[in-house]
Amino acid sequence: MESTGVYWKPVWHILEGSVELVLANANHIKNVPGRKTDVNDAMWIADLLAHGLIRASFVPPTAVQELRDLTRTREQLVREVAQHTLRIQKALEDANIKITGLISNVLGRSGRAVLEALIAGESDPNRLVELTHGRLRASRGSLVEALRGRVREHHRFLLRLHLAQVDALNAAIQKIENRVGRTLDPIRERAQLLTSIPGVSDTVANVIVAEIGIDMTRFPSAGHLVSWAGLCPRNDESAGKRRSTRLRKGAPWLKTTIVQAAWGAAKTKNSYLRAQFLRIKSRRGPMKAIVAVAASMLTAIYHMLRTGQPYHDLTGAFFDSRDRTRLAKRLLRRLADLGFQCQVAAPT
Repeated sequence: MESTGVYWKPVWHILEGSVELVLANANHIKNVPGRKTDVNDAMWIADLLAHGLIRASFVPPTAVQELRDLTRTREQLVREVAQHTLRIQKALEDANIKITGLISNVLGRSGRAVLEALIAGESDPNRLVELTHGRLRASRGSLVEALRGRVREHHRFLLRLHLAQVDALNAAIQKIENRVGRTLDPIRERAQLLTSIPGVSDTVANVIVAEIGIDMTRFPSAGHLVSWAGLCPRNDESAGKRRSTRLRKGAPWLKTTIVQAAWGAAKTKNSYLRAQFLRIKSRRGPMKAIVAVAASMLTAIYHMLRTGQPYHDLTGAFFDSRDRTRLAKRLLRRLADLGFQCQVAAPT
């Protein structure tokens, strides 16, 4: 059957375990134009299957599918919390109160105390400032002026509504995290193994395991996994010329998560991933560099899940020690471009 939307899933769940199932990528089995009907599609798919021309798509086991549903739902709820946070900031600005740049987290301890006081009817900025806790970005005088607004009952209603939604969403996220913890029990050791990679937290490791599972025999090589995730350039060539190097379409949930983790890994000092990012960034820009780092991380994840070994960092001096002669020539050319004349002596 074709993997169109989610319509294949009910049929798959009914037939799973009774017959051998093959899920085909609809983009790989397109027929010639002008013959598009449901009957012709079924005949075409049967003909391709009979000749062994359909490559089965990756379908994880049921337990991994359930974990995937949980992690994706959690990410959607986190996005909704961010949306309600923006709406709270919008309501505050409409009431002539702008604390976005003065309090780091509007829904943090200090921000929450100020919001609840505003909802309760407090309008004195000096009393509102006294409700804050700890060290804030702005001074007391700046906070007093920022909290001197015109809060009406309409604004209090909106703030109360959005805060209730945020509380409900946070409670739902907590329930999902508890459920994820119980679902991860059989494979928790492999998920924890991934946290040894720079930039990979427990949440990122859970998402990665939920998207690709722990059985790497489904992918013939690490390159196949990187291609499936959509972290490699597409093949777009004509007349011997490369027309495009844009990323190919892949697994959007895995791609966004691994790229976010790559940004964290690129900031880890004295690490191979940071050295790789800086090396490629100088030639091709930060976006292509971060995709290359994400592909390297996914390659390491493939081998870690396949062998059960932890991550081994090659350190930030890996590229320098790999070819010192090439590095020396490049630095000499750079000095020459800047107008310096240097004489280099071989090390003793």
